[in-house]
Amino acid sequence: MSLKVVKFGGSSLANATQFKKVESIIHNDKTRRYVVPSAPGKRSSSDTKITDLLYQCHSCCCTNTPYEDILKTIQKRYKEIVLDLKIDLDLQPYFQEIVENINKGTTLDYMASRGEFLNGVILSHLLNFEFIDAKDVIRFDINGQLDLSKTKELMRSRLQNVEYAVIPGFYGSMPNGDIKIFSRGGSDITGAIVSTATKATVYENWTDVSGLLVADPGIVNKPKSINKITYRELRELSYMGAKVLHEETIFPVLKVGIPINIRNTNAPEDEGTMILKDASVDLDEIPITGIAGKKDFTVISVEKNQMNAQIGYVRKLLTIFENHRVSFEHIPSGIDSISVVVDDNQLVNGTLEKLVNDINKNCCPDLLEVHPNMALVATVGHGMAYRPGIASTIFTALSNAKINIRMIDQGSSELNIIVGIENDQFEKAIQVIYDAFV
Repeated sequence: MSLKVVKFGGSSLANATQFKKVESIIHNDKTRRYVVPSAPGKRSSSDTKITDLLYQCHSCCCTNTPYEDILKTIQKRYKEIVLDLKIDLDLQPYFQEIVENINKGTTLDYMASRGEFLNGVILSHLLNFEFIDAKDVIRFDINGQLDLSKTKELMRSRLQNVEYAVIPGFYGSMPNGDIKIFSRGGSDITGAIVSTATKATVYENWTDVSGLLVADPGIVNKPKSINKITYRELRELSYMGAKVLHEETIFPVLKVGIPINIRNTNAPEDEGTMILKDASVDLDEIPITGIAGKKDFTVISVEKNQMNAQIGYVRKLLTIFENHRVSFEHIPSGIDSISVVVDDNQLVNGTLEKLVNDINKNCCPDLLEVHPNMALVATVGHGMAYRPGIASTIFTALSNAKINIRMIDQGSSELNIIVGIENDQFEKAIQVIYDAFV
């Protein structure tokens, strides 16, 4: 029997109008049995997310600053949703419990989780689905790491005789019962966990866009949508800055091969994007899946004659980065040279100068150069390996646009090609690569 787990983001549940859209989507497909809600998001660009208000509330508690006005704002928002939905639900006992826990000195995790908890309560009443508190079915270990094995056991046992349920996203509990949250965006992870535990046919992730796009719409005007994408391609694009799903979302469903369908709550007729474990290559389609990138990197380039013959040279170099607790993004290399690409956020408080000094002292390079203000642009697609001339198309497009390529990096899988360019040419580079293929 087909079984779908559906997760709705904050924009999908920002007000009563959005709740009604969600109600219609769920009731239009009886296989949508388990629902994972986020906390209410912004109703407009000037609005504040409920989760952010909850963080502010806890911050006030920690600094002995009055928090009551913030809590009243939160309470008013939820009461307006309940009133507009015309459901018989009194939220006062829940808010009273929150106040009691605040007075006892509650944790940040507890406060942050109440956004999803309250939305789950409202949605369960609207849908007439059973409400299951995530703290009862999602378990972290004593180190604060998700205990997936225990979670699956608890969830399967709890849902065994429950046909339809609402399970709030974003949080679970520690072995002692304390609330523990995932990182921000963690409702995506909750949905994936429920999907895995219930062996769902599809995990639908509903948001405010009709799936993934080939490029950032803030750079490219109305970019083409992606019909299907593999887990590996998604991982590459997410890592390079394409933000639709929480990066950790794909891992629980990856092992069991459950497809993820990104859908638009405001346009439910759109099929969205299917994220699959594997996908066949259609030679009639464009060879790339997506383009993404990030700014503000520094490249530290080291040249040493006969570097390849010096056993342990690269290890010695990377040990210096490890000692300064600096991780790298990429390491393109040649026979006598190696470049280490580092996010600028890791080079604050004199770290760059310390790295350069230690490299000169311990590695004795013939030449060491630092290239700041770099951006990385990745062109990703599992079909690229089957098409000749992909690299030529990218490099020609950049050359014709007078964009200088400072670095090239490509993995052996031929899944992506990454180029390093100047920060101020970032947006132009994405546009010309998009135009060259799409």
